[in-house]
Amino acid sequence: MHVPTLAEITAEGKKPEVLFWVGCAGSFDDRAKKISKSFVKILQKASISFAVLGTEESCTGDPAKRAGNEFLFQMQAMANIEVLNSYSVTKIVTTCPHCFNTLKNEYPDLGGKYEVVHHTQLINDLLKEGRFSISGSYYKGKRITYHDPCYLGRANQVYEAPRKLIKKLDAELLEMKNCKEKGLCCGAGGAQMFKEPEKGNKDVNIERTEQALKTNPDIIAAACPFCNTMMSDGVKNKEMDENIEVKDIAELIASAEGM
Repeated sequence: MHVPTLAEITAEGKKPEVLFWVGCAGSFDDRAKKISKSFVKILQKASISFAVLGTEESCTGDPAKRAGNEFLFQMQAMANIEVLNSYSVTKIVTTCPHCFNTLKNEYPDLGGKYEVVHHTQLINDLLKEGRFSISGSYYKGKRITYHDPCYLGRANQVYEAPRKLIKKLDAELLEMKNCKEKGLCCGAGGAQMFKEPEKGNKDVNIERTEQALKTNPDIIAAACPFCNTMMSDGVKNKEMDENIEVKDIAELIASAEGM
């Protein structure tokens, strides 16, 4: 897969329509890399001009900020903003709601003002513009329940974009007990992804997985690499991983089109 870097495109005197901010998970986690690849396939299918920063991209600083290290966050953010502004970046898309929230809501105060969209929003826009279409009925009749990521849903009120895409797949969308404004965290937000949970009666990702399983789904859809990991772990804990898949929205769209 040829994915151009912003440095390469700029050297050719061109400017891409959008910068794909891959994020730490999408770059280094083996499971999340598959989400990144699926999204790239969609961008290529839609013939949209895009680029990545490659080695010039660093962590947004979100985990440091959530863990209370504001100094480290600002160091990370300022370094990223310097790179982004040097390329005159105007529009960014990310598959990670944590990156999405930080770039969109916290970078402006430090001089980084960009139009930031989540990949589910951009995919919807590309479909509306006729840049590509979902023609197959690969998931027709499949029961899919959708888990709202906290930083996409409750933090930024993006509820409908992922659901519209599931409906376009001709699948049956099933809502969990806690959804949309009352969504339940998978347990990985707020830098919790990188530590063991505190003692309690039950891990929150198990509680969330149980809610998902009550809908009797074929697939649990996610729109965040952290949520994907937590829900996958929950399904494995329940020994249901051979029967139920956990997939990102981008993976569902890409596989439906045979990409």
